Parts: sequence; structure tokens; C-alpha cells
Amino acid sequence: MNQSISTEPPLVTLEDFKQWILFEDENLLVLDKPGWLVCHPSKNGPFSSLVGASKEYLCTETLHLASRLDRETSGVVLLAKNRKSASYWQKGIEHKTVRRSYLAILEGTITEQKSVSTFLGNDPHSEVYVKQRVTEKSHKSKYAETIFFPLLSRDGYTFCSVATITGRKHQIRVHAQWIGCPLVGEKLYGKDENIYLEFCSTGWRSEWAEKLGMYRQALHGRCLTDTQSHHQFVSPLPDDLQDFLSSKMKLQSQELNDLVDRADQEFRSCLISN
Repeated sequence: MNQSISTEPPLVTLEDFKQWILFEDENLLVLDKPGWLVCHPSKNGPFSSLVGASKEYLCTETLHLASRLDRETSGVVLLAKNRKSASYWQKGIEHKTVRRSYLAILEGTITEQKSVSTFLGNDPHSEVYVKQRVTEKSHKSKYAETIFFPLLSRDGYTFCSVATITGRKHQIRVHAQWIGCPLVGEKLYGKDENIYLEFCSTGWRSEWAEKLGMYRQALHGRCLTDTQSHHQFVSPLPDDLQDFLSSKMKLQSQELNDLVDRADQEFRSCLISN
């Protein structure tokens, strides 16, 4: 019999929420979002989303999501407590003075840095409304640029650092598929989008574990840096990605730490050159 779990993730507790706080002052709340949690408020109440739980924690009705991540992407998310702060960070992202780096595990082998520059637009052939694809330049498409820095390729997988020069919907996931190395755990931009449709309908199925490698896409928002103020927020590599790297790619603890340090160095170099 197929075993599945609910499509609805568990509700956030304030005790867990407080452990996700990376930084807080009078203007900002910076959180380490887990990979199972949506950012935006949902129909299931305030403790079903990062923004909803943040409002409960701060006892406020007003909070601005200055940066966001897809539901299954873990890592740094920045919430602004007032309009001035929100405007500063949102403009920084728009003008590329605020930059992001990611850690990812890809299917396949990459041995050299890959810079991908394409236009992205909605995929008219997909049943999934939000799905993007690489397309021609048009008044509807948007330019997207991603740099993949391979850290280690082993046993059919590549652990890499990723820098986004632009910030488009699903950009890394689309570009990973475009170069023939989709993210481990990718339901939508992998081999079969029907898995994504079934997951949304019925929840996770245990038989997908071997095919996908992980229950979620192996993408983590490692770092968010403001190049003007030199504020930098860093999220540690989550346990599920560490477990995959240890079990599937046979990475030892010190080797993994060294690779993550190298990823951070690659990002710093990217900030200087881009």
C-alpha cells in the first residue's frame, strides 16, 4: 500500500519559531525558514505560515516580507517591521545591492563553473499555473542569470554554491533543469511534473523517496548580504541536506565544513566581480 502524509505541514509553535531567529532589532526580523513552511499567510491560520507566526510573535498586524523563499526552499528570510525598512531592503534587492547565495544538491555531474543567462516565462504546456520555462525574449518574458559553482561531484550528484544575479520566480530550479542537472527532490522541475500534481492533491508518497532522493527540493538560502551597509545574514546548512550529503555522497563532517567555507568564499568573490 502507498503510504502518504498530509499535504498540510504542521503548525508552527512559538517555541520552535524562536529558534529560527537569526537576527532581530527595531527594524528587522531575520529568520531561518524550514523547508516545509510557506512564507505567505494561508487559510489554515497564523501559525501555518512564516509571516503569520511572525505577526503572532511580534504581536503586530503589520509586517513586510522583504525577501521570500519557495515553500520547499529553506534558509534566510527577511521581514521588515516598518515601511522605511521594507523599502530599503526591497529596493536593495531590485537594484542588486542586496544579494543572495544558495547551497544546492543537483542530480548529475558539474565539474566547472556554469553561468546561465536566459529569459523565463510561464510554461503554457504545463498543468501547473506557476510553472516557468526558458523561453524567447518578449514583452512577457524576464531576463534571468544564475551562476553555479560546483563544490564536489560524487556518485552522480553535485553539491554546489549558487549565486543569483537576478531574482526571478523559480529561477534556480528552472536553470538547473535547463542545464540537465535538476535539483535533488525536485517535484516540478524534475523528470515528471505529475509527481508535483499528485503531491499537491494527496501528499507525500513513500515510493517517491528513491526516485527523488529527498522529500523536498535540495535548495537552501545560505546568505543574504547588503553590500552597502555590509549587513550579512547566514543560515547553517539544514539537517536534511547534511544527511543526504553524508549518506549519498559520503561526505565527512570536516570535509562538508570545508566545502561550505569554500562556497562562502565563492560568493564573496562573486560580489566583487558582479
